[in-house]
Amino acid sequence: MTGSLAELTDLDLRRPFTRADAMKAGLDPELLRGSRFRRIFRGVHILRSVEVSPFIRTQAALTIHPPTAFASHISAARVLRLPVPDLPDEHVTVFDQRDRRNRPGIITHVASRVPGPAAHVVTYRGVRISGPFRMFVELASVLSLVDLVVVGDAMLKMFKIPSSRLVEECEKSKDQPAVAARTAAAFVRAGVDSPMETRLRMLIVLAGLPEPQVNHKIRNEHGRVVIRLDLSWPALKLIVEYDGRQHAEDIRQWNRDLERREVFDDGEWRIIVVTAKGIYQEPGRTIERIRKALVNRGSSAVPRNVSEDWRPFFPGRA
Repeated sequence: MTGSLAELTDLDLRRPFTRADAMKAGLDPELLRGSRFRRIFRGVHILRSVEVSPFIRTQAALTIHPPTAFASHISAARVLRLPVPDLPDEHVTVFDQRDRRNRPGIITHVASRVPGPAAHVVTYRGVRISGPFRMFVELASVLSLVDLVVVGDAMLKMFKIPSSRLVEECEKSKDQPAVAARTAAAFVRAGVDSPMETRLRMLIVLAGLPEPQVNHKIRNEHGRVVIRLDLSWPALKLIVEYDGRQHAEDIRQWNRDLERREVFDDGEWRIIVVTAKGIYQEPGRTIERIRKALVNRGSSAVPRNVSEDWRPFFPGRA
């Protein structure tokens, strides 16, 4: 901030503010047209030196709404730092039609004041947002099944809640997206470490293959956990692992992975390694690799023909 601006106003120009806020604080509104400020939404500005992060955009969207409004849907998930797609609009929910503020880049919803989980609003990082369970149901109206399960897995890890609690809260909801939310909640699992592990598990499950166990623990003769498996079929001694590109860039992690896989080789375990290419570009080939491994390991639950339900979510590319 320049010294001249600091002398002109006590308004915190590093936070989103409205034109009306600037005028009330004694700042000439004509300055907002200059190079020292940027417009986030119509009527909402900030110092140009401030990076407009998703969190800043959420604050900006709320600035033009009444204090009872709250960030919802994708915006609430961003405030919580949950893994959601990079969609362009901010979502704000109000309790009265008259409180809606139409702006390009902001989608406003109107909610009822019905008590219970569906009406739950919390304050996090100084921002009013949908409570986690309410947010999960809201997201069912804007995310695909797989993207919503990614969020659900991350929620269980973040809030340390059992999957049964999420299912229960979705069952209570009477909101329109609740049916889709219940479908996704049934796939959510605890103990998942990353969104890509969720996507790999969902590729397997939607293909109709037996669901792998999440976070299986292998213990030594003293009962101490020595290895945790992301996705596995322990009875078959079969493991499927997502291997991110960062492992190849971290030599220590790469060496640990090699040593870990040698332990499995000695124990007659079979490991299938899947990369991002196997999920985003060649999902069909990945399914076939896993299907064959399950058959070779003696699984009796492998269907003769895999389901096509995975295709809408994993289109792949040439």
